[in-house]
Amino acid sequence: MSKEHRLAFLIDGFNVYHSIIALERKRRLRAKWLDINSLCASYCHLFGKTARLKSVYYFSAIALHLQNENPGRIKRHRIYIKCLKDSGVQIELARFKKKSVYCKKCSKKFTAYEEKETDVAIAVKVFELFSKDLYDTIIIMSGDTDLAPVVQSCKNIFPDKEVIFAFPYARKNNELIKLEPKSFSVNPKKYLNHQFSNPYILSNGEKIFKPKIW
Repeated sequence: MSKEHRLAFLIDGFNVYHSIIALERKRRLRAKWLDINSLCASYCHLFGKTARLKSVYYFSAIALHLQNENPGRIKRHRIYIKCLKDSGVQIELARFKKKSVYCKKCSKKFTAYEEKETDVAIAVKVFELFSKDLYDTIIIMSGDTDLAPVVQSCKNIFPDKEVIFAFPYARKNNELIKLEPKSFSVNPKKYLNHQFSNPYILSNGEKIFKPKIW
């Protein structure tokens, strides 16, 4: 009997989110109610007949600094995370950090917020999972070149393991393809084919309706 090929997907939440925004702008297709677990499962066939999706990890951060300015955005994100968690996705939350930005045009400083720790969290998770021998292949859904060192290090430290990239729509990265040629792009039609039901019914029977404005 063939040995099971264990897969895990690590999702860069904001990279996927901006991909979906690009899809809305370029093709006028709305796909924010994305069932990530189902989407990832649809790509198992690329890894052979013995491939099995074991886990999906979603990395993101809640924009708490928008509580007064745009509380609806925070509420929608939390609703979505609730559905992801119920569907079996493991949630890994980072944070936004305040920073001072200088504008050369107006010669003034203003406060901005930047998502922090996600790239590091993904990298650490890859090493944690491989060191425990939980998976054979990890697919990182992102087009962020900051994650390139993860692949380079894993080739040396875990030669029998594999890290590849699944590029969200409009996030394809040639540098990462050269690093790992097996990487592939997510077909935008997949976003539309893998949406949560509306309403999404939680395991406890609670109904979660897709936000009308998003």
